Amino acid sequence: MASAPEDPILERYFKGHKAAITSVGFSPNCKQLATASWDTFLMLWSLKPHTRAYRYVGHKDVVTSVQFSPQGNLLASASRDRTVRLWVPDRTGKSSEFKAHTAPVRSVDFSADGQLLVTASEDKSIKIWNMYRQRFLYSLYRHTHWVRCAKFSPDGRLIVSCSEDKTIKIWDTSSKQCVNNFSDSVGFANFVDFNPNGTCIASAGSDHTVKIWDIRVNKLLQHYQVHSCGVNCLSFHPLGNSLVTASSDGTLKILDLLEGRLIYTLQGHTGPVFTVTFSKDGELFTSGGADAQVLLWRANFNQLRCKDPNKRNLKRLHFDSSPHLLDIYPRSPHPHGEKKETVEINPKLEVMDLQSCSPPVVDVLSFDSTTTTDSTGRAVPEKGGDICGYFLNPSLIPECSSTTVKKKTEDLSDLPSESQRSVPLAVTDALEHIMEQLNVLTQTVSILEQRLTLTEDKLKGCLENQQKLFSVIQQRS
Repeated sequence: MASAPEDPILERYFKGHKAAITSVGFSPNCKQLATASWDTFLMLWSLKPHTRAYRYVGHKDVVTSVQFSPQGNLLASASRDRTVRLWVPDRTGKSSEFKAHTAPVRSVDFSADGQLLVTASEDKSIKIWNMYRQRFLYSLYRHTHWVRCAKFSPDGRLIVSCSEDKTIKIWDTSSKQCVNNFSDSVGFANFVDFNPNGTCIASAGSDHTVKIWDIRVNKLLQHYQVHSCGVNCLSFHPLGNSLVTASSDGTLKILDLLEGRLIYTLQGHTGPVFTVTFSKDGELFTSGGADAQVLLWRANFNQLRCKDPNKRNLKRLHFDSSPHLLDIYPRSPHPHGEKKETVEINPKLEVMDLQSCSPPVVDVLSFDSTTTTDSTGRAVPEKGGDICGYFLNPSLIPECSSTTVKKKTEDLSDLPSESQRSVPLAVTDALEHIMEQLNVLTQTVSILEQRLTLTEDKLKGCLENQQKLFSVIQQRS
């Protein structure tokens, strides 16, 4: 019998957040894990056992997205407080804040070279930033509803975005134009991303589906209907031949893209699963959901199965038929005559000593510089310094470890109380919101004045042309 991959296993789980997990991301060296949550905090976990975690305090509302820079020396986060923050992932709390969107920011994504950052917002816009200069570059406007996600292609030449207007758009970063558009009449995509070689895009749909398009020929390649609720997130394995999905039905699904079928259903969360991602080496993937837990899974895709097949079947709860597949890309043979089996894995039914990671947590209060955009689109620091030095010189960042931390360790119960924290922040947030709304009103009035002036000019031109026409008619008569 030919060798085959071992089943995925749940290796560890991390507890520290007090509300739903919205986003997870591995560091490039696969030694740390960053998580974002509804509790307004970011957390940085070490994958080494018994190492303390860091909780970054700075955002004033739900943190919706988090990602490491390709160099691993910065963390980018997006929030419903309408800001994007860049963090130095250590105990200093140094951060830089970008204020550009006028509505909650839904996602952040670094380009592969780390030079650019793309942000997507409920203000219907996508914005691109230069990281070295902390400078706003340009916006992309074509969506007519909230933009939920925007991602760079692996080569940085394209951006894919999805919106609640039921479209997925492909943008050219050179021409700054929308070069392709995929629309859906049923649901909208919650999440979208490129495959590792940049030839295809995959979408996680609110209509319970996962779809894969080839952007070279604009063709729907595969259409999976394997979830019973909306699909919230997905992640390609670095090799590109498999995909993991997260759904509100409480499960993760692993799809074999070469054979076009579901191979694993993973149950570990109690409630909807909002986010999932593979590590850069493909050996691990992590998931987070409404139960405020972060689960760390070992993929085992590159390992051989056990010699005794019965050992592999201990985790299998039942077998079912392969999922309905509407379209299969004819790149390789797909022998579907033989019944294909899927494996359901439920770690909670296994008698195993999972290593729980609830380490001591250090609260890191941010001291930051704020960057906004002026009338020319240039980023303007408002206070403090910036973190360009950390971006240009990754060696400035010490790796988080227990030997380098001298700050007092705090328990999760030592969070600031609601009365201490929310009242002044609420007032500040309200004032900022009022100022932003006033700015929007001012811009709206200015635009209306311009349009009124143009209308008056056109009306004046029409009256002059009408007068000339009457004069010509009178002369001829």
